Amino acid sequence: MSRSASPVATGTPLAGAAAAVGHGLLAALPLAMWAATRSAPLFLGLAALAFLVAGLTRGGVGGLWRGVAPLLRAPIGVLLLGFALWALVSTGWSHRPAAGLRMWGEFVLPLLAGLTIVASGAFHPSRRFMRVLAVTVILASCLLYYEFATEFALRKWLALDRRQESFYFNRAALTCLVLAVPVIDRLWREGARRDRVLACLLGLVVATLVFASDSEAAKLGLVVMVVAGIVFAAAPRLMLAATAAAFLATMALAPAIGPTLEAQLPASLRSHLQPSHEVRIDIWETFGEAAMLRPLRGYGFNAAATLDQDPVAQTISPPRRAMLAIGHPHSAPLQAWVDTGLVGAALLSAAGLLLLARLRRLQPPRSAMPAAFFAGCFAIVVVAHGAWQGWWIAVLTLAALLFAAAPLDMRNLEDRT
Repeated sequence: MSRSASPVATGTPLAGAAAAVGHGLLAALPLAMWAATRSAPLFLGLAALAFLVAGLTRGGVGGLWRGVAPLLRAPIGVLLLGFALWALVSTGWSHRPAAGLRMWGEFVLPLLAGLTIVASGAFHPSRRFMRVLAVTVILASCLLYYEFATEFALRKWLALDRRQESFYFNRAALTCLVLAVPVIDRLWREGARRDRVLACLLGLVVATLVFASDSEAAKLGLVVMVVAGIVFAAAPRLMLAATAAAFLATMALAPAIGPTLEAQLPASLRSHLQPSHEVRIDIWETFGEAAMLRPLRGYGFNAAATLDQDPVAQTISPPRRAMLAIGHPHSAPLQAWVDTGLVGAALLSAAGLLLLARLRRLQPPRSAMPAAFFAGCFAIVVVAHGAWQGWWIAVLTLAALLFAAAPLDMRNLEDRT
């Protein structure tokens, strides 16, 4: 194959240059998240603009529509589009509709960027791209680890920002973990021997970072991914069924998890919990009680951020009402219930089950890593940050693009070096 047939080259010099810029921005995203821990949507959006230029140059608007239409017509696409529209409608009954609309934009824009990248037909990550992305994740991980070890000496010297608490970098640590998984998967399965060495190095560096960070969610996610990957390799269909059952049960019972733990967790065990874990149970109980006050339609998209100001939530038992000011319930399934009610939670549950069903149709060796990734990321969102944050949606979108991309071109001349 000639260099002109490289996956990055897309018909014309302008299209090829735009696609190269888009790939470069995506590869730089891990380092951007180290420098500014909310920058993932910006880099994904700029990459989408570059790919949009490439797509328009190649096939015009018609070509873009032909690229995106199958995704929108697919059952998962219909469900996610339905959730996005329901979330938009729900801002109409929120006590702060303007804030809900802003968060809706933060949630939707990374998804639109991902659709644009796919529709362009210009995103074809070569082995060289995967190697570069592996290196940038390794560099970002090393920089983060150095920050922790030196009490942010480099950040102070560069005067990047004034926030120097280690928990502030949980987003960057999660980014490195989430992006490392599809990179390791593709380099290990489709790369040469040195690519497998790079994949092992990437896994070791990211695991070291995760356990050095303050992110308990990242640690949980990594452990779940490793354990699930091992079990998937041994019994793929059984593990997929167990994952689907656990996912559905967690989504359906999210409002009851806090009260159940509060009532059933033995006092002797609870006394050994870290203070942050004990507080999290209290948060889940409070927001679960709020969700059951308006179970069908919820309080409106992103209402959880200021739920203490909602008139309905004021009826929550006084000892727990102060927890509503925490900003979000630290659980995406519970936040889906609080913000969008049973309708929103059902749409997201159906989309997740359809995704697992698609993974079930893959050959077991091919499905193991994506299925383990699903399990690990779901474990993260069950205990961690706000559900609709743009940086998280952007990172997941890029990971999905990497998993779904065509196999690496083994014949590409640029990869023979």
